[in-house]
Amino acid sequence: MTTLPRRSLLAAALACAAAPVFAQAPRGGRIVASFSILADLVREVAPADFEVGSLVGPDADAHAWEPRPGDVRKLAGADLVVVNGLGFEGWMTRLVKNSGYRGEIVVASAGITPRHAEHDEHEDHDHGDADPHAWQDLGHARRYVATIAAALARRWPQRRAEVEARAAAYAERLAVLGTRLRRLVDTVPRAQRRVITSHDAFGYLGAAYGIEFLAPQGWTTHSEPSAAAVGRLVRQIRQQQVRAVFVENISDPRLVERIARETGARIGGRLYSDALSAPGGPAASFIALYEYNLRALVAGMSGA
Repeated sequence: MTTLPRRSLLAAALACAAAPVFAQAPRGGRIVASFSILADLVREVAPADFEVGSLVGPDADAHAWEPRPGDVRKLAGADLVVVNGLGFEGWMTRLVKNSGYRGEIVVASAGITPRHAEHDEHEDHDHGDADPHAWQDLGHARRYVATIAAALARRWPQRRAEVEARAAAYAERLAVLGTRLRRLVDTVPRAQRRVITSHDAFGYLGAAYGIEFLAPQGWTTHSEPSAAAVGRLVRQIRQQQVRAVFVENISDPRLVERIARETGARIGGRLYSDALSAPGGPAASFIALYEYNLRALVAGMSGA
């Protein structure tokens, strides 16, 4: 579908205002999340009769998203909107304004202390000096869950007990997952825990599990890295003998494949960074995504 300039979205949406936002009216509330990973977290917390949608779907890049008239209609019909924050959705402010949505906008990352760039790091990022990919740390993901649950309880106080029970059960599943995956990562010697990815989306995961991630692009995929930056990365890979190079589901793989050819590093497969896989894929939920990524990383770092 051809995208429209953002200034044309309001007019297009008004012309289509009678179109349905969701296929069928849910018995509970309608919640719109900005991207697929966040929508999955909301879906785990919200009661089963609620309908949860996302603006940016599976395998899609939220950094470079161009909103469509249908996105305006989704927001116009929402009872609650949930975003990541930390500058991740640079297109959201204009979209909300054009939609006429007047409800609460829940910032899932609220209260999290973000990673910050070093002085000379990530020249190409568009998110200020804060890394927006906080969900890559399972401890932060549990904070997201608590923030989402509190917002749902405010909006639908009659469903508070159900929301809190679902949130507690899901947070426990995330905690158990983290413990199991830490044991898996501990099988890899620390000297081998270096990985190349398309863009710098895994810094929080790296800090949590003692893995060093290197990437030709910074926190966003908006701009191409400079030749000098790629050259520095190639030299670093050769010097440190990095074993594993991964492409991402949201990124063009050609640059990473070129780096692998020039350095002799092995392509370790695909990681799911800023989006779930399509339904039926290996990362169709946040828990599936996280476990798939860690298992792929361990195999790549081990040379398996």
